[in-house]
Amino acid sequence: MSDYFNETHQQVRATARKFIDTHVRPHIEDWEEAGEFPRDLYAKAGETGLLGIGFPESLGGVGEGDIFMKVAVSEELMRSTSGGLVAGLGSLDIGLPPVAKWAKPEVRERIVPPVLRGEKIAALAVTEPGGGSDVANLKTRAVRDGDHYIVNGSKTFITSGLRADHYTVAVRTGGDGHGGISLLLIDRDMPGFSTGRKLRKMGWWASDTAELFFEDCRVPADRLIGAENAGFIAIMSNFLFERLSLSIMAYMTAQLAYEAALEHTRQRQAFGRSIAGFQVTRHKLVDMATQIDVAREYTYRCAALMQAGKNPIKEVAMAKNFSVDVCEKVTREAVQLFGGMGYMRETVVERLYRDAKILSIGGGTTEIMKELIAKQIRL
Repeated sequence: MSDYFNETHQQVRATARKFIDTHVRPHIEDWEEAGEFPRDLYAKAGETGLLGIGFPESLGGVGEGDIFMKVAVSEELMRSTSGGLVAGLGSLDIGLPPVAKWAKPEVRERIVPPVLRGEKIAALAVTEPGGGSDVANLKTRAVRDGDHYIVNGSKTFITSGLRADHYTVAVRTGGDGHGGISLLLIDRDMPGFSTGRKLRKMGWWASDTAELFFEDCRVPADRLIGAENAGFIAIMSNFLFERLSLSIMAYMTAQLAYEAALEHTRQRQAFGRSIAGFQVTRHKLVDMATQIDVAREYTYRCAALMQAGKNPIKEVAMAKNFSVDVCEKVTREAVQLFGGMGYMRETVVERLYRDAKILSIGGGTTEIMKELIAKQIRL
């Protein structure tokens, strides 16, 4: 219904919808319980062009700069009903952009195309066990040694951590604070690199989340992404789109919960009529629909600003916080409307309720977003 999408966007949306209906929806319950989805799903997504959206054609992508094409695809991928699957399949969207933009030409030309084809998996590694949102004080250190960097430290909560082939890793190459941070592209087979256990989570079960360890890991110096000690700017640039994506995930999680609750309340009988016939139920559904629409439209506005070349740091942070708040409220109400069945793992709202929580943490917590907004409005 939005004016932001053109015919091409709708064609790509239809492709993504068919991909989800054909390759994902019939299996998603099993994948959630297994805690992972098959690796060959990346290749299937690559074949349809879904992984290449937002990346330059010269590197095998579909094209840069069309934010709403990415929004349309992101919305349809969320129709899988699994935030974990979307996060895992989309780990390249946060791990690969710095490589495509700032890595040395010979490196990006060798690394990016196979990832976009789904033959290789890319991940981003920033978060550390004692760091969380405090990116400027990360501890993993890289010391130059001739034509290599020697990396020591660890990362945690890394999406696609166990099975990624390439990791865009934030390291400290200089002094304290954001001015001493760089990005290195590290392969899983480099000496001194290892992965820890697969982490068990409240939600996002289908995503592979792990710890990473670097013990005198030798990384060729040509794997430096951008200039040394200039990595923080790249990380912040990456965060803008990641936060927009999390806002999309939030309102879509809410949308799916609302749709499930709407169908359930129309069918569920109590006291001789459907529970949708009670005013208290209708008003809950109206509030849910209203909040979702506002979250969606404001996120679209942020995407339009980005499309126009703006840098809407404040607005995207607001969109993320608002959409996440809506998501938590709507999924909670959906579970409540389902009653006892809402607490059962056989109902989709139970999974959506669990998946909702990570959205207020990932990409910068709600509290960090508020501090960011406060700085932007000079409080």
